[in-house]
Amino acid sequence: MTLSPDSSSPPIWPGCGLSELGRDALGHAVPTPDYWRVWLRRPELALVEESCVAEQGLHEALVADPLRSVLPGQIEAIRDPDVRDNFRLYLAFRDAVQRAGTLEAAWCGFFRSGAIQVLPLFLDLLVQAIAGRALADSDDAWEWRAAELLFRRQRVRVQDGRVLLGDADTLDRLNETGGLGSIGSLLRQAGASVPQAQARVLEEGSAAAYLASRAVNDHHPFVLDATHEVQQHLSHGLTLTMTRSHSGLKALARVLERWLAHVHGLQAKVVPEARVDDPAWRWHLGLDAESTALLNDLYQGQPVEEARQQRLISLFRLKLAADAPLRDDLRESLQGRPVYLGLAMNAEGLLKLKPQNLLLNLPIDPDRLVPGRAAAA
Repeated sequence: MTLSPDSSSPPIWPGCGLSELGRDALGHAVPTPDYWRVWLRRPELALVEESCVAEQGLHEALVADPLRSVLPGQIEAIRDPDVRDNFRLYLAFRDAVQRAGTLEAAWCGFFRSGAIQVLPLFLDLLVQAIAGRALADSDDAWEWRAAELLFRRQRVRVQDGRVLLGDADTLDRLNETGGLGSIGSLLRQAGASVPQAQARVLEEGSAAAYLASRAVNDHHPFVLDATHEVQQHLSHGLTLTMTRSHSGLKALARVLERWLAHVHGLQAKVVPEARVDDPAWRWHLGLDAESTALLNDLYQGQPVEEARQQRLISLFRLKLAADAPLRDDLRESLQGRPVYLGLAMNAEGLLKLKPQNLLLNLPIDPDRLVPGRAAAA
């Protein structure tokens, strides 16, 4: 499967403009005028019935020439203050991405600059497009679903010993409408009983349906099984491992490997771990805010209450290639040592993975990174 424009294949994740991006020599995503037209069609910027003449004129001019300069007076002439703010934020974002040259360079630059001046929605859409480019040669449904964790908040549910991750906004919408859309909302408002809708767990029989669902904008109806392999300790001392044919955690590990290779040029092996027994534990990072705090407390020997421990979904062992550009002050102590990653939900059962932690918290010298190197090898 490729992401090259193909009239016979529907676009993948159309809301983030993935199919409208160009490609540089490293395979990185280059913004095009059509990419910015996708942004102008988004609900935050699209025209509505109440749009004033000034807003209509500016919007139409940008659709005709998405890279055109906009004078401050053209924005100030818009009647709605929220619309004015949206255009200011969008144009500043557009110009920053254009200056960077690729989405990958822009995304890294936003976080390396210190104070983030970009809306979280804009960052998530960047990550979605970058993840799609990193998975360009994959037709594995579990990898594509696991990649959604990079830019979509998940609601975690433990059911019959399985850890299930569902798109939080989708599940909330289904619970509100019972899967009946606006009719379901009206019924609930009227006090009528609305059946609870069920999202589908991604399994062998639903993989094709999941891959097809990527063509629908803002549509994330499939649940990822993030249960660890089941181990049974036998009486004679051996351990029997019950291996799942498709593991959401293993798929996420492969996605992290692809992300590191594509965005940072780092070759790495990532393996999910149920527990860590390593007296020489040297470096760790959380893939989300909850696991960051949890791992920090464990590393420092702080007591961690049972309720917090139970929020940990998985650990991962990340092994960088021998030639990885480690920081000079850490090279001796970390050479050949793994980095441990954590993944955890918060007290409300929500998970929001932060891919920027791989940029900011790995023991890597950022000045010696060669983006695209591993992906091109």
